Amino acid sequence: MSKRLDWIDQARGFSIFLVIYAHNFPLYEAYIYSFHVPLFFFISGMFHPKKVTTSVIKRRAKMILVPYFIWAFLLYFFWFFIGRKYGVSSGYDLSPLNNFIGIFFAQGGKVFMDWGIPIWFLPCIFMVFIYFSAIRKIKNKTISNSALIIGVLIGFFWSRFVGIHLPWSLDVALVAMGFYAIGNALKEGLINLSKKKALIIGVLFLSINILMFHFNTAKIDMYRSIYGEEILFFISGLSGSLAVILLLKSFPVFKFLAYLGKHTIVLLATHLRAFTVIKLVIFLITGVTVFNFSEIEKLLFAILQVLLLIPVIWFINKYIPVLDGKVKKS
Repeated sequence: MSKRLDWIDQARGFSIFLVIYAHNFPLYEAYIYSFHVPLFFFISGMFHPKKVTTSVIKRRAKMILVPYFIWAFLLYFFWFFIGRKYGVSSGYDLSPLNNFIGIFFAQGGKVFMDWGIPIWFLPCIFMVFIYFSAIRKIKNKTISNSALIIGVLIGFFWSRFVGIHLPWSLDVALVAMGFYAIGNALKEGLINLSKKKALIIGVLFLSINILMFHFNTAKIDMYRSIYGEEILFFISGLSGSLAVILLLKSFPVFKFLAYLGKHTIVLLATHLRAFTVIKLVIFLITGVTVFNFSEIEKLLFAILQVLLLIPVIWFINKYIPVLDGKVKKS
Protein backbone atom coordinates (compact mmCIF):
# COMPACT_ATOMS: atom_id res chain seq x y z
CA MET A 1 0.00 0.00 0.00
CA SER A 2 1.70 3.16 -1.22
CA LYS A 3 -0.77 5.63 0.24
CA ARG A 4 0.30 7.04 3.60
CA LEU A 5 -1.94 6.14 6.52
CA ASP A 6 -2.65 9.25 8.55
CA TRP A 7 -3.19 7.38 11.81
CA ILE A 8 0.14 5.59 11.43
CA ASP A 9 1.91 8.91 10.87
CA GLN A 10 0.12 10.17 13.97
CA ALA A 11 1.36 7.18 15.96
CA ARG A 12 4.90 7.83 14.74
CA GLY A 13 4.48 11.53 15.58
CA PHE A 14 3.21 10.67 19.04
CA SER A 15 6.23 8.44 19.57
CA ILE A 16 8.74 11.15 18.58
CA PHE A 17 6.95 13.61 20.86
CA LEU A 18 7.28 11.10 23.70
CA VAL A 19 11.02 10.87 22.94
CA ILE A 20 11.32 14.65 23.25
CA TYR A 21 9.18 14.81 26.38
CA ALA A 22 10.97 11.88 28.06
CA HIS A 23 14.35 13.56 27.50
CA ASN A 24 13.08 16.40 29.71
CA PHE A 25 12.98 13.85 32.58
CA PRO A 26 9.28 14.00 33.50
CA LEU A 27 7.67 12.09 36.35
CA TYR A 28 6.39 9.46 33.90
CA GLU A 29 9.74 8.99 32.16
CA ALA A 30 10.04 5.31 33.14
CA TYR A 31 6.54 4.52 31.83
CA ILE A 32 7.20 6.27 28.52
CA TYR A 33 10.40 4.23 28.09
CA SER A 34 8.39 1.02 28.44
CA PHE A 35 6.94 1.36 24.94
CA HIS A 36 7.93 4.47 22.97
CA VAL A 37 11.03 2.99 21.27
CA PRO A 38 9.35 -0.42 20.61
CA LEU A 39 6.56 1.59 18.95
CA PHE A 40 9.05 3.03 16.46
CA PHE A 41 10.31 -0.45 15.58
CA PHE A 42 6.78 -1.84 15.31
CA ILE A 43 5.69 0.91 12.89
CA SER A 44 8.84 0.53 10.82
CA GLY A 45 8.11 -3.18 10.46
CA MET A 46 4.65 -2.41 9.09
CA PHE A 47 6.29 -0.85 6.05
CA HIS A 48 9.06 -3.33 5.37
CA PRO A 49 9.21 -3.74 1.57
CA LYS A 50 7.82 -6.97 0.19
CA LYS A 51 10.92 -7.49 -1.93
CA VAL A 52 14.37 -6.39 -0.80
CA THR A 53 16.92 -5.98 -3.58
CA THR A 54 20.35 -4.37 -3.65
CA SER A 55 18.80 -1.14 -4.92
CA VAL A 56 16.27 -1.20 -2.06
CA ILE A 57 19.08 -1.59 0.48
CA LYS A 58 21.02 1.28 -1.11
CA ARG A 59 17.94 3.48 -1.01
CA ARG A 60 17.31 2.60 2.63
CA ALA A 61 20.94 3.45 3.44
CA LYS A 62 20.48 6.85 1.79
CA MET A 63 17.31 7.41 3.82
CA ILE A 64 18.80 6.40 7.18
CA LEU A 65 22.59 6.20 7.24
CA VAL A 66 23.40 9.27 5.13
CA PRO A 67 21.35 11.62 7.36
CA TYR A 68 22.76 9.85 10.43
CA PHE A 69 26.36 10.56 9.50
CA ILE A 70 25.69 14.13 8.39
CA TRP A 71 23.85 14.91 11.62
CA ALA A 72 26.48 13.07 13.67
CA PHE A 73 29.29 15.19 12.26
CA LEU A 74 27.29 18.41 12.64
CA LEU A 75 26.36 17.61 16.24
CA TYR A 76 29.90 16.52 17.06
CA PHE A 77 31.45 19.74 15.81
CA PHE A 78 28.86 21.78 17.73
CA TRP A 79 29.72 19.75 20.83
CA PHE A 80 33.47 20.05 20.23
CA PHE A 81 33.52 23.82 19.86
CA ILE A 82 30.61 24.82 22.14
CA GLY A 83 28.56 22.11 23.82
CA ARG A 84 31.24 20.42 25.92
CA LYS A 85 32.27 23.76 27.42
CA TYR A 86 28.88 24.67 28.88
CA GLY A 87 26.03 23.16 30.86
CA VAL A 88 26.06 19.61 32.16
CA SER A 89 28.72 18.48 29.67
CA SER A 90 31.24 20.93 31.12
CA GLY A 91 31.21 18.90 34.34
CA TYR A 92 32.46 15.77 32.60
CA ASP A 93 36.01 15.07 31.51
CA LEU A 94 35.07 13.63 28.13
CA SER A 95 37.52 12.71 25.41
CA PRO A 96 36.97 14.46 22.05
CA LEU A 97 38.68 11.47 20.38
CA ASN A 98 36.31 8.97 21.99
CA ASN A 99 33.34 11.10 21.00
CA PHE A 100 34.65 11.27 17.44
CA ILE A 101 34.96 7.48 17.43
CA GLY A 102 31.39 7.43 18.72
CA ILE A 103 30.19 8.84 15.40
CA PHE A 104 31.11 5.50 13.80
CA PHE A 105 30.39 3.35 16.86
CA ALA A 106 26.93 4.87 17.54
CA GLN A 107 26.95 3.44 21.07
CA GLY A 108 28.65 3.88 24.44
CA GLY A 109 26.66 6.55 26.30
CA LYS A 110 28.16 9.95 27.11
CA VAL A 111 31.70 8.63 26.85
CA PHE A 112 31.24 8.18 23.10
CA MET A 113 28.05 10.05 22.16
CA ASP A 114 27.71 13.05 24.43
CA TRP A 115 27.16 15.08 21.26
CA GLY A 116 23.90 13.33 20.35
CA ILE A 117 22.80 10.06 21.96
CA PRO A 118 19.23 10.15 20.54
CA ILE A 119 20.36 9.39 16.98
CA TRP A 120 21.68 5.96 18.04
CA PHE A 121 18.31 4.77 16.76
CA LEU A 122 19.15 5.35 13.08
CA PRO A 123 21.99 2.82 12.60
CA CYS A 124 20.05 0.42 14.82
CA ILE A 125 16.86 0.54 12.73
CA PHE A 126 18.96 0.06 9.60
CA MET A 127 20.42 -3.12 11.11
CA VAL A 128 16.94 -4.33 12.05
CA PHE A 129 15.97 -3.84 8.41
CA ILE A 130 19.01 -5.87 7.30
CA TYR A 131 18.42 -8.66 9.84
CA PHE A 132 14.76 -9.03 8.96
CA SER A 133 15.46 -8.89 5.23
CA ALA A 134 18.02 -11.69 5.57
CA ILE A 135 15.61 -13.87 7.55
CA ARG A 136 12.83 -13.25 5.03
CA LYS A 137 15.12 -14.68 2.34
CA ILE A 138 14.75 -18.11 3.98
CA LYS A 139 12.05 -19.93 1.99
CA ASN A 140 11.09 -22.44 4.68
CA LYS A 141 8.69 -20.62 7.04
CA THR A 142 9.48 -22.85 10.00
CA ILE A 143 13.21 -22.20 9.69
CA SER A 144 12.61 -18.51 9.01
CA ASN A 145 10.40 -18.05 12.10
CA SER A 146 12.80 -20.10 14.21
CA ALA A 147 15.71 -17.90 13.10
CA LEU A 148 13.71 -14.83 14.04
CA ILE A 149 12.93 -16.12 17.54
CA ILE A 150 16.50 -17.30 18.08
CA GLY A 151 17.76 -13.86 17.01
CA VAL A 152 15.57 -12.11 19.58
CA LEU A 153 16.66 -14.56 22.28
CA ILE A 154 20.33 -14.01 21.42
CA GLY A 155 19.75 -10.26 21.82
CA PHE A 156 18.30 -10.79 25.30
CA PHE A 157 21.02 -13.30 26.19
CA TRP A 158 23.73 -10.86 25.14
CA SER A 159 22.39 -8.05 27.32
CA ARG A 160 21.94 -10.29 30.37
CA PHE A 161 25.11 -12.38 30.28
CA VAL A 162 27.63 -10.49 28.14
CA GLY A 163 26.66 -6.86 28.49
CA ILE A 164 29.14 -5.45 25.95
CA HIS A 165 27.60 -2.65 23.88
CA LEU A 166 28.11 -3.52 20.23
CA PRO A 167 28.58 -0.93 17.46
CA TRP A 168 25.40 0.22 15.77
CA SER A 169 23.48 -1.44 18.63
CA LEU A 170 23.74 -4.80 16.88
CA ASP A 171 22.51 -6.62 19.99
CA VAL A 172 19.62 -4.20 20.51
CA ALA A 173 18.65 -4.63 16.86
CA LEU A 174 18.16 -8.37 17.46
CA VAL A 175 15.67 -7.65 20.25
CA ALA A 176 14.01 -4.87 18.26
CA MET A 177 13.54 -7.28 15.35
CA GLY A 178 10.78 -8.93 17.40
CA PHE A 179 8.67 -5.75 17.42
CA TYR A 180 9.56 -5.09 13.77
CA ALA A 181 8.49 -8.57 12.67
CA ILE A 182 5.19 -8.46 14.56
CA GLY A 183 4.45 -5.04 13.09
CA ASN A 184 5.06 -6.50 9.65
CA ALA A 185 2.84 -9.51 10.34
CA LEU A 186 -0.07 -7.49 11.77
CA LYS A 187 -0.09 -4.67 9.22
CA GLU A 188 -3.02 -5.82 7.09
CA GLY A 189 -5.06 -6.85 10.12
CA LEU A 190 -4.59 -3.45 11.74
CA ILE A 191 -5.48 -1.64 8.51
CA ASN A 192 -8.67 -3.65 8.03
CA LEU A 193 -9.81 -3.41 11.65
CA SER A 194 -12.88 -1.22 12.21
CA LYS A 195 -12.54 1.86 14.41
CA LYS A 196 -14.94 0.42 16.99
CA LYS A 197 -13.00 -2.82 17.33
CA ALA A 198 -9.73 -0.88 17.30
CA LEU A 199 -10.93 1.19 20.28
CA ILE A 200 -11.96 -1.85 22.33
CA ILE A 201 -8.78 -3.79 21.58
CA GLY A 202 -6.66 -0.67 22.05
CA VAL A 203 -8.02 -0.13 25.58
CA LEU A 204 -7.35 -3.82 26.34
CA PHE A 205 -3.74 -3.54 25.19
CA LEU A 206 -3.28 -0.31 27.14
CA SER A 207 -4.39 -2.15 30.29
CA ILE A 208 -1.92 -4.96 29.58
CA ASN A 209 0.85 -2.44 28.95
CA ILE A 210 0.27 -0.67 32.28
CA LEU A 211 0.07 -3.99 34.13
CA MET A 212 3.30 -5.35 32.64
CA PHE A 213 5.06 -2.04 33.30
CA HIS A 214 3.98 -2.24 36.94
CA PHE A 215 5.48 -5.71 37.42
CA ASN A 216 8.71 -5.00 35.51
CA THR A 217 10.53 -2.96 38.13
CA ALA A 218 13.56 -1.97 35.98
CA LYS A 219 13.61 1.31 34.09
CA ILE A 220 13.69 0.23 30.45
CA ASP A 221 16.35 1.73 28.20
CA MET A 222 16.83 -0.06 24.89
CA TYR A 223 19.86 2.07 23.99
CA ARG A 224 21.66 0.69 27.02
CA SER A 225 20.20 -2.82 26.62
CA ILE A 226 18.28 -2.56 29.90
CA TYR A 227 15.11 -4.65 29.76
CA GLY A 228 14.51 -5.84 33.31
CA GLU A 229 12.45 -9.01 33.06
CA GLU A 230 12.65 -9.71 29.35
CA ILE A 231 9.21 -11.28 28.91
CA LEU A 232 7.51 -8.48 30.80
CA PHE A 233 9.45 -5.92 28.78
CA PHE A 234 8.47 -7.46 25.47
CA ILE A 235 4.80 -7.79 26.36
CA SER A 236 4.74 -4.25 27.74
CA GLY A 237 6.48 -2.79 24.68
CA LEU A 238 4.28 -4.71 22.25
CA SER A 239 0.99 -4.00 24.03
CA GLY A 240 1.90 -0.32 24.45
CA SER A 241 2.72 -0.06 20.75
CA LEU A 242 -0.56 -1.68 19.75
CA ALA A 243 -2.49 0.50 22.19
CA VAL A 244 -1.14 3.73 20.69
CA ILE A 245 -1.70 2.59 17.10
CA LEU A 246 -5.23 1.28 17.71
CA LEU A 247 -6.39 4.26 19.78
CA LEU A 248 -5.11 6.69 17.16
CA LYS A 249 -6.83 4.61 14.47
CA SER A 250 -10.04 5.03 16.48
CA PHE A 251 -9.54 8.81 16.83
CA PRO A 252 -7.31 9.98 13.95
CA VAL A 253 -7.96 13.65 14.69
CA PHE A 254 -4.49 14.79 15.77
CA LYS A 255 -3.32 16.09 12.39
CA PHE A 256 -0.28 17.86 13.80
CA LEU A 257 1.07 14.55 15.10
CA ALA A 258 0.96 13.23 11.53
CA TYR A 259 3.14 16.15 10.47
CA LEU A 260 5.66 15.28 13.18
CA GLY A 261 5.55 11.65 12.12
CA LYS A 262 6.78 12.59 8.66
CA HIS A 263 9.84 14.43 10.01
CA THR A 264 11.15 12.26 12.82
CA ILE A 265 14.82 12.34 11.81
CA VAL A 266 15.11 16.13 12.14
CA LEU A 267 13.26 16.07 15.46
CA LEU A 268 15.38 13.21 16.74
CA ALA A 269 18.62 14.98 15.84
CA THR A 270 17.79 18.51 17.00
CA HIS A 271 15.35 18.43 19.91
CA LEU A 272 18.07 18.54 22.58
CA ARG A 273 19.65 21.55 20.89
CA ALA A 274 16.22 23.20 20.91
CA PHE A 275 16.11 22.67 24.67
CA THR A 276 19.58 24.24 24.87
CA VAL A 277 18.16 27.35 23.18
CA ILE A 278 15.28 27.45 25.67
CA LYS A 279 17.67 27.20 28.62
CA LEU A 280 19.88 29.91 27.14
CA VAL A 281 16.92 32.29 26.84
CA ILE A 282 15.90 31.55 30.44
CA PHE A 283 19.46 32.22 31.57
CA LEU A 284 19.64 35.51 29.69
CA ILE A 285 16.33 36.64 31.20
CA THR A 286 16.70 35.37 34.77
CA GLY A 287 20.41 34.64 35.28
CA VAL A 288 19.50 31.15 36.54
CA THR A 289 22.13 28.49 35.75
CA VAL A 290 20.73 25.52 37.72
CA PHE A 291 17.38 24.47 36.32
CA ASN A 292 14.70 22.69 38.31
CA PHE A 293 11.59 22.60 36.14
CA SER A 294 8.13 21.61 37.32
CA GLU A 295 6.21 18.79 35.64
CA ILE A 296 3.99 21.18 33.69
CA GLU A 297 7.05 23.15 32.56
CA LYS A 298 8.69 19.97 31.25
CA LEU A 299 5.60 19.24 29.16
CA LEU A 300 5.27 22.82 27.93
CA PHE A 301 8.95 22.94 27.04
CA ALA A 302 8.58 19.72 25.02
CA ILE A 303 5.78 21.41 23.05
CA LEU A 304 7.92 24.53 22.67
CA GLN A 305 10.86 22.44 21.42
CA VAL A 306 8.64 21.05 18.67
CA LEU A 307 7.35 24.50 17.74
CA LEU A 308 10.87 25.92 17.60
CA LEU A 309 11.88 23.15 15.21
CA ILE A 310 9.07 23.67 12.70
CA PRO A 311 11.02 26.37 10.81
CA VAL A 312 14.06 24.07 10.88
CA ILE A 313 12.00 21.24 9.40
CA TRP A 314 10.66 23.56 6.70
CA PHE A 315 14.12 24.84 5.80
CA ILE A 316 15.69 21.38 5.68
CA ASN A 317 12.92 19.87 3.57
CA LYS A 318 13.08 22.78 1.14
CA TYR A 319 16.84 23.04 0.76
CA ILE A 320 18.55 19.95 2.30
CA PRO A 321 15.90 17.17 2.33
CA VAL A 322 18.53 14.45 2.71
CA LEU A 323 18.86 15.56 6.37
CA ASP A 324 15.28 14.38 6.87
CA GLY A 325 15.81 11.09 5.08
CA LYS A 326 14.14 12.27 1.90
CA VAL A 327 15.66 10.88 -1.29
CA LYS A 328 14.47 11.03 -4.89
CA LYS A 329 12.79 7.95 -6.26
CA SER A 330 15.03 6.15 -8.70
